[in-house]
Amino acid sequence: MLNRYRALPVAVAMLTALAGAAAPAGAAAPAQASAVAPLTAPLTAPLAAPLTVTFAATDDVFISQAEPAKSFGTATWMSVCGAACGSAAAGRRVGLTRFKVTGIPADAEDVKVTLDVVPARTTDTTVSVRPVTGSWTEAATTWNTRPELGAAPVASHTGFTAGTTVKLDVSAAVEGDGTYAFALTGDDDAATVLMSSRETGNRGPKLTVTYTEGGGQTDGPLPFVLPGKAALRGSAKKVFAHYFTPYPVSLDNQAPAGDYYARNYLKPDGESGKHAAYGGLLRDRPVGRDPISGDYALADFKTEVRQAIAAGLDGFTVDILSITSAHWTRVQNLIKAAEAVDPGFKIVLMPDTNGLASVDSAAFAAAMAKLAASTSVYRLADDRLVVAPFKAEGRTAAWWAAWMKTMETEHGVKVALVPCFLDFNKYRDAFASISYGFSNWGNRNPAANAALGGNIDRAHGMGKIWMQPVSIQDERPNQGVFDEAGNTENLRATWKGAIDGKADWVQLTTWNDYSENTQFAPSRNAGWTYLDINAYYLTCHKLGCPKITNDAAYLTHRVQPVAAQPSFAQTKLMKLRGGSTAARDTVEVLTMLTAAAKVSVTVGGATQSYDAPAGVSARTFPLKAGAASATVTRGSATAAKVVSPYPITATPYVQDLHYRAASSER
Repeated sequence: MLNRYRALPVAVAMLTALAGAAAPAGAAAPAQASAVAPLTAPLTAPLAAPLTVTFAATDDVFISQAEPAKSFGTATWMSVCGAACGSAAAGRRVGLTRFKVTGIPADAEDVKVTLDVVPARTTDTTVSVRPVTGSWTEAATTWNTRPELGAAPVASHTGFTAGTTVKLDVSAAVEGDGTYAFALTGDDDAATVLMSSRETGNRGPKLTVTYTEGGGQTDGPLPFVLPGKAALRGSAKKVFAHYFTPYPVSLDNQAPAGDYYARNYLKPDGESGKHAAYGGLLRDRPVGRDPISGDYALADFKTEVRQAIAAGLDGFTVDILSITSAHWTRVQNLIKAAEAVDPGFKIVLMPDTNGLASVDSAAFAAAMAKLAASTSVYRLADDRLVVAPFKAEGRTAAWWAAWMKTMETEHGVKVALVPCFLDFNKYRDAFASISYGFSNWGNRNPAANAALGGNIDRAHGMGKIWMQPVSIQDERPNQGVFDEAGNTENLRATWKGAIDGKADWVQLTTWNDYSENTQFAPSRNAGWTYLDINAYYLTCHKLGCPKITNDAAYLTHRVQPVAAQPSFAQTKLMKLRGGSTAARDTVEVLTMLTAAAKVSVTVGGATQSYDAPAGVSARTFPLKAGAASATVTRGSATAAKVVSPYPITATPYVQDLHYRAASSER
């Protein structure tokens, strides 16, 4: 079983240093990366200008505890105040307002919703907004017949000036088209008087929705029609990607040729030579971008959320390494980005017991409760908060049970625990009574993923859901170990296990852990290729395999033979992990075809051809120094062509066993 974070202290130390000081100015991009053609296509379609729609209240009224049977359905104002309002012993007044929201696109992004009210008097009072959970009517509702209200306010405002509109942010309570009712409450003795919809100046309550239209699928078609967001999310089967906070899109908001990734992580002598023994910390990186103004970190998280949505994902499982450092700030920003782009894109809390080993239960509970307040953090239909700790066995089952009790009694949050184990079969029985479901971190080679149904069956037999890990590959320069993924064979094997075994959820391991080279995210070495292939199997899992509507070919290969020796004085080389599939030197062509066709494959100047069937199929060829390409023809017409931008060499600068990927569709 993989132990993901043997080098965790190193990663945390590096990111802590980054948080405390500006990255040094420095040298050019690494020599070993210079031969790789840059990815210049835009990540997403340009976003449209923000749109604003305003909805007038369909109903509004206030109710008075001092006059409990009286209806104020004809009043031109709403009065809000506390129990001592008007010197009464029980004089509380509450305003009620309702809106019907229509015409907001399902893929709307950067959505902000405000409840706009106009005060009739100037006061220094405070008004809070709560969702209305019970039914009511404008004409008949009195204090005696008042509806139930949500316990927690979604917005508050202090200080009102007569005639000046106040905007209360209720974005967390509005999820798209639908009918929404709110209560306006206060605890002040003095009344806050607000205009109602019956006031002749059209100054009654309004709901203002500002959003941008979704960008949809990114730059290039898939070989099938990816179902819409509503259809994918409507499936009970969920697909999340594991987000690793040390490697966001940018660490310093610099141009990619000289940013922190280029200067320090990809160069063997980066970070003052601390990674020289293994030829540099990383072999791949996120697709770079030019510097941007404003809060670049939040903007980058929004980009990644949009990328994941475009790839059909339901959300991220976010690795929580700390509750105080730069990693903690990134977790909060990721959640904030999901709220802004699409609250329906969910963030699953995945506390990491390695990084949180020294954090006590009370502090941990308070931190998780803070995150749980977001509408973007994933909860079950019964409102239980999903918490899926990585290496759950790092704490005992009794510790987790006590922590869950603290969450409920101290913070009012019930938890659905879905532990992710390094050793599921050793710990499953101990955790069974406190868990909603199970998962494991899994393995990254086809031999270890040939039969995955056993774990799924055991979890289902215990009445638990199962979250199956799906992976591409795993190569760790700083740990000196790699798995043989067999081009896309491991990816296809893990998806087959999830689909055949009827896994409830899937976790892509990982979205962006570049130190272990397990990333699905758009990257320098693969672009969108792995996400595009993944989208096909994701659709199969959720809704059944889609019809292939246009021809596509995908190339995967390493840029060196496994045994090639680097020219850089690298003293620590990656070795094959024990029990892995045997290492191999192959170029793979994966085709998705509308009908049978001929495929011609050229590697290192030698061309071979074969007949590929309709549907999905894969064929491998020996790796040779030079260029790699594949052309699909049907009759005399070219149906698809892919040319890898990654040259293959027998004399690499550093050892680099990361599989590159290229697509005919992008």
